[in-house]
Amino acid sequence: MKYLILGAGPAGLTFANKLKMRGETDFLVLERESEAGGLCRSVDVDGSPFDIGGGHFLDVVRPHVNEFLFKFMPEEEWDRYERDSRIVVNGNTINSPIEANIWQMKLEDQVEYLKAIAVAGCNTGTPMPEAFVDWIYWKLGSKIAHDYMIPYNQKMFANELTELGTYWLEKLPSVSFEETLLSCLTKRAYGTQPGHAKFYYPKKYGYGELWLRMGKALGSNIEYNKSVKGINFSTKTVTTQDGGKYSADIIVTTIPWMEFNEIIGMPDDIKEGIGKLKFSSVEMRYFSQNLDTTAQWIYYPDPNLAYHRIMVRRNFCPNSKGYWTETRKERVHMFTAEEQNNYHYLNQYSYPLNTIGKPDIMKKLLDWSEGQGVYGLGRWGEHQHYNSDVTVDLAMKMSERI
Repeated sequence: MKYLILGAGPAGLTFANKLKMRGETDFLVLERESEAGGLCRSVDVDGSPFDIGGGHFLDVVRPHVNEFLFKFMPEEEWDRYERDSRIVVNGNTINSPIEANIWQMKLEDQVEYLKAIAVAGCNTGTPMPEAFVDWIYWKLGSKIAHDYMIPYNQKMFANELTELGTYWLEKLPSVSFEETLLSCLTKRAYGTQPGHAKFYYPKKYGYGELWLRMGKALGSNIEYNKSVKGINFSTKTVTTQDGGKYSADIIVTTIPWMEFNEIIGMPDDIKEGIGKLKFSSVEMRYFSQNLDTTAQWIYYPDPNLAYHRIMVRRNFCPNSKGYWTETRKERVHMFTAEEQNNYHYLNQYSYPLNTIGKPDIMKKLLDWSEGQGVYGLGRWGEHQHYNSDVTVDLAMKMSERI
């Protein structure tokens, strides 16, 4: 075939549907699961939908992306929300992000946080450090580091915390002592709104419904239950676990590179780089209790709690019940015996980790592969923590470039 697309998550589905919209018919999508959607799939639990990959939604900041997706699920089938996310820290429940909402804390805590921010490296002219843990102290001050950022990120990344770089954080604005003080005095948040401040979510379905429709639109150009086994760059051939062989002029891979059990024709140093890529596995667990809160997401740095955040889906998914926890795989054992019986789903591939050497590894890998006619695309094809709207945008652009 002309195009072979590996994976039917947002990246693969967008690229494939853009091909079809241009009149291209000589392409095929291979998907490991029995339905489309990837990390954005939804299941029915206790009479309401839940997104197995976590709190996924459609951001409003890319109108051209939304216009494309509304072709499959019209805008009138979506509700629009103002994001309400909270942090529970030191006995305070405040809005996120923490540095913009210190004014919501107890007065004595505000004083301590302000004192630490005043002497943070970004406010005293110290050069930005290269290690992630050092960056937290430099950017936010020791108080936020100790009470929130360090324990929260340890719950998410554990040992990998010391291996993370800071290259992905450079665009974040500095935490100004003057602005933080002003916000405490005037009792309002300062600065620009955080990402995903407004978003769409389906009125009647889980987020996965959108991607199911995009998969259905491809008709016979998509095959399910096809788990990729290996790739041969010399012949541009992909093999599957059931013995299938698929060759194409152009291959677009949106699956994790470490999922290729066999790679032929790739230089050893690039192949070794793939082995150094890291990721986290995260479990979602259902609790039927209805919480008395208007928050949609709540973050918990407390190391005594297994999970690092919860999603109160009834506050953005109509007719939903209870709440869901998000927990790194290594911490799941902390749930009680009774809680272990709750419905849960483990995502082996949740978040690509921004380790110090990753940019060089991925640049080398993607540049070389593209020279062979194999393109990495999306969260896993590029090993970047992209949200679904960003992934769709990248897939639209790649379809035009190729």
